[in-house]
Amino acid sequence: MKKARMFPFERNRYFYGKLLTVRDFESEQRYFNDKRRLLNRLLFGSGVVAGMQVVAVDDKTITVEMGVALDYLGREIVIPAPVTLKLSMIDGFTNNEYKKNVYLYVAYDEKGREPVHSVGSSSVRGEEMSEYNRFLESYRLYVKEEAPSPQSFEHAGLMEDIVTIYQDADVRVTQRMPKFANPGDVIDVTLVVEKTLQSPRVSLAFQYDTDGMDALSKEGSSVRFLEPGDKQDTEYRMSYSVKVQDRPGTLGKLKVNAGNVELLIGDKRVPVDHAVQHSLEIISQPVDERIMKIWYERSLDQAVEGYADQDVCLAKIGLLQLGPTYMIEQVERVPFNEYIPNASLGNRLSQTGKVSSLNRFYAEAQARELDFGSKPELDVVYHPERNAFDFKLGIPKPQTIKDEIATGVVEVPLDPQEKSGLRFFSRGKRNYVTEEIVHGLGDGQITVVVGLEEIPDREAPVGSGYAKVYFGSTDVFKDTEYEAELPNITFGTLIYPHKGSFRIGMKLGGGTAETALRVRWWAFKKLSDDNAVLTAELRRAIDQAAAAAANED
Repeated sequence: MKKARMFPFERNRYFYGKLLTVRDFESEQRYFNDKRRLLNRLLFGSGVVAGMQVVAVDDKTITVEMGVALDYLGREIVIPAPVTLKLSMIDGFTNNEYKKNVYLYVAYDEKGREPVHSVGSSSVRGEEMSEYNRFLESYRLYVKEEAPSPQSFEHAGLMEDIVTIYQDADVRVTQRMPKFANPGDVIDVTLVVEKTLQSPRVSLAFQYDTDGMDALSKEGSSVRFLEPGDKQDTEYRMSYSVKVQDRPGTLGKLKVNAGNVELLIGDKRVPVDHAVQHSLEIISQPVDERIMKIWYERSLDQAVEGYADQDVCLAKIGLLQLGPTYMIEQVERVPFNEYIPNASLGNRLSQTGKVSSLNRFYAEAQARELDFGSKPELDVVYHPERNAFDFKLGIPKPQTIKDEIATGVVEVPLDPQEKSGLRFFSRGKRNYVTEEIVHGLGDGQITVVVGLEEIPDREAPVGSGYAKVYFGSTDVFKDTEYEAELPNITFGTLIYPHKGSFRIGMKLGGGTAETALRVRWWAFKKLSDDNAVLTAELRRAIDQAAAAAANED
């Protein structure tokens, strides 16, 4: 479809007795073909319409399924039946280097069919001549071993600013950023690392400078990429975000200086000898409107023939080198998203709506432990300059049993009796019951052992080795070197299994000169199978935390 044939369109005018020649019939076909292809090109674009999936059959063979596509001149490409080919037999494949990615393309191709004897040509030239009776509108598959430039695709240059940070035969690092944005928008800058499967692990770190935009990451303007060690792929993408300043009508810039780039391929540090810079137009009108305006203001020559020499890429095929040969390790279908969407499906999808970038926000969360029994806490701080929320959640510690024993001390004051100088329990009673004691082992049955602790030095710290604890009756030590200075006391315990607590009851066997008694207790509990007991208090804490988070939302 050349420009001379594209416009103005001419069609045959038929009248009675008209002499029809080859020129008239060719003009008839050209009229309908060129007009249809022009509308295909302008209305639908180029790419795969349906089918044409590429599948690896074995280590060296692929199958291309039947399907339909439109090329960049609007011509229909039809693969009427699945075709299976060895990769080495496809045009463009070379055997000099197997550690690579190759790109499978499909192109429109016309082929002559049904050769027949040409009577007219024989009478003119004097020898027997033949001509093709039909043209078969077919296709051609071929391979390119160089990755296409990201800017070579029709819509990429319209919507994105794409720069190349580094490129060699095995690795290419590019970065993409939108070309237009509104003030206050949060936009993603995408780092794309493309490599062959057998290339060493890639890592990249750099600092960037901005004008008209603010970094949103906690790391500021630092970016770091490290290829995962647990997966093998030919392309990796990583995004970081910046916020556009309120400067409509100006040009925002994001620059990466060569001196701020550290690129490692395996253990080898690779120098990056040039700076790259993105440009972003900060506009007041909606971005979609601006892009559509540029699209419709292009010339007809640009619309029809701007990408005439480009074909549709069906697959990126990753190869592994195995000694003197190769194997197909990976097939990525339509790697550059050259698809033609169905119009009715696109309409349905457009009705689902989309979230504006103005409504996007980022959340960062921190959690800290609170003492068991505390109420959950939730603090939220909003950072408008980063469109970010900081959530700080305080969660009470679960009552996990890591040991089957708990211990504690109860101080019991004694009141003096008049004249005698001896001391007894409050109000002269010889029985005393403590307040409720929470042992910390959770609900359920426990065993409590109680003893009377004697510390010659009252200021000595607990566990210092100076304390003695008497269990049972102290009378058994009477008239021995171990005789206690403490009175004889009978103990009892009252357990509350459902509450995780208990009380200690005491009966004083006589008077004592001590001003207070120090009662040491031990609580024992048999561990459950998972060594943890989730108490009712913990369940309530979790419910309260969930309710608090819901209220904040």
